[in-house]
Amino acid sequence: MQNHYQLFHLSQRFGIDMAALDQAYRDVQGQVHPDKFVNGSDAEKRVAMQWATRANEAYQTLRHPLKRAAYLCELNGVDLQVESSTAMPMAFLMQQMEWREALEDVRAARDLAALERLDDELRQAWNGQVDRIAALLDGGDFEAAAQVVRELMFLDKFRAEIADYYEVLDQ
Repeated sequence: MQNHYQLFHLSQRFGIDMAALDQAYRDVQGQVHPDKFVNGSDAEKRVAMQWATRANEAYQTLRHPLKRAAYLCELNGVDLQVESSTAMPMAFLMQQMEWREALEDVRAARDLAALERLDDELRQAWNGQVDRIAALLDGGDFEAAAQVVRELMFLDKFRAEIADYYEVLDQ
């Protein structure tokens, strides 16, 4: 079975050309979209639906940096051990605590400006981690990349918490 990169005829790298991915996705969807098989047999319709679903999944994985990084680690035989490996570098753990405390302060004060500063800091941290992951993955260091991917997972969840809190402040 083809992997996601093979499906779209892209090089198996973290750094990908998003325009090329978008075009490849449209090309694949153009070939397998279920609407093209309206008059086909049930088997043809089912296969078309399976391919369209697979193309959607592959596209969503490759579009999102965190999902793409995790997928590349997996393709290269590195299990992220998300459930069993919670070990993080001490500096990152300390940073997590500081961010959590900052969010608690924002909640206590209902301070939109402080929330925006925290959000900006997290966005910069996210971008920095994505750059690190890109260098590690495209350099072939999948074990080291897996650690940074786990850190990025925390950032992803924490940024979602911050996004949710914007809605609370809007009420």
